[in-house]
Amino acid sequence: MATVNPSMSGAEEVRGDTSPPGERAGGDLPLAGYTTLRLGGPATGLVVARQPDELTAAVRAADAGGHRLLVLGGGSNLVIADEGFAGQVVRIATKGRRYDSVGDGLVQLTAEAGEDWDEVVADAVRQGLGGLECLSGIPGLTGATPVQNVGAYGVEVSDLLVSVDLLDRGTGRVRTVPAGELGLTYRNSVLKHNAAAVVLRARFLLRDGGRSAPIKYAELARTLDAEPGTQVDVASAREAVLALRRGKGMVLDAADHDTWSAGSFFTNPIVDRADLPEVLARISAAVGPDQGVPQYPAADGGTKLSAAWLIERAGFAKGHPGPGGRVRLSTKHTLALTNRGAATTRDLLILAREVRDGVRVAFGVSLAPEPVLVDCSL
Repeated sequence: MATVNPSMSGAEEVRGDTSPPGERAGGDLPLAGYTTLRLGGPATGLVVARQPDELTAAVRAADAGGHRLLVLGGGSNLVIADEGFAGQVVRIATKGRRYDSVGDGLVQLTAEAGEDWDEVVADAVRQGLGGLECLSGIPGLTGATPVQNVGAYGVEVSDLLVSVDLLDRGTGRVRTVPAGELGLTYRNSVLKHNAAAVVLRARFLLRDGGRSAPIKYAELARTLDAEPGTQVDVASAREAVLALRRGKGMVLDAADHDTWSAGSFFTNPIVDRADLPEVLARISAAVGPDQGVPQYPAADGGTKLSAAWLIERAGFAKGHPGPGGRVRLSTKHTLALTNRGAATTRDLLILAREVRDGVRVAFGVSLAPEPVLVDCSL
């Protein structure tokens, strides 16, 4: 049986989706309207699952029938080929949130996979719960956050995740898996690029009292006029994060083509300790010793470099055009590749290859794509 890795990220209700719960739609369904890039060809069939039992039943039915399967949320971290997807699409639209006090000022939030992520964050903030506020404004569904180990402004899902409920496609059973068994690393987990399981719901441990998590990110601290490491009002932290993201075109707006993207297209590269001196020397020789690349500690002694900094120094400015100007780097943020309204997936991939290869030639650093690529590749 052929499978495709599940992608459960997305930011909004599917445009034009009026299918009743669990209904199977016909063939030749364009997937462009199901992604924030507005790109992608048709699918053979689609089922919208609005209840957990509908979701498990749809996945089990596809597996039993030997069909290729794409599990889809709103598609904010997804690039689909122009030819589309020859197989069954199951769109997650499950809803539900619950808060349970676990003592010592801690509250466990349980959210179904189909819950819009930013709505989950906003509701936690309204409840006066701290922990998720730095992840405000990130497009996607809750089920995608542990798959991708979503992170921003010094906070990652791995800092807060307790467990997930997974549908094991091999056995057809649902099991609860602790966060520690998910291999959560920088923008990665054992669930990513792995079609063996589907996230049904996730649990997060938050703290009451109306205070944010300690502010770690320098840019956010400056915006809040706070010292790094201090805590602030949780609502103030959320608003500051949203303002920063809007300034970078990272909050969805249908009228703004800078947000017709998959967010950051490339992850920040992590360089092994042994390779770092040579890489830094090459960068210094190319751009000058007084323009040191931003770098941050990473797991296993590696060093994380800024992909946006490397892209810009390799000669790709904000707004850099791809084929025919139909795709461009965002005019607000060089990490976002954007559809200007009439693009194809092929256009997007040509621009992505140009940027990736340009950075590699200039600095010897390889950039990896962050979105899931469905039936297409760099």
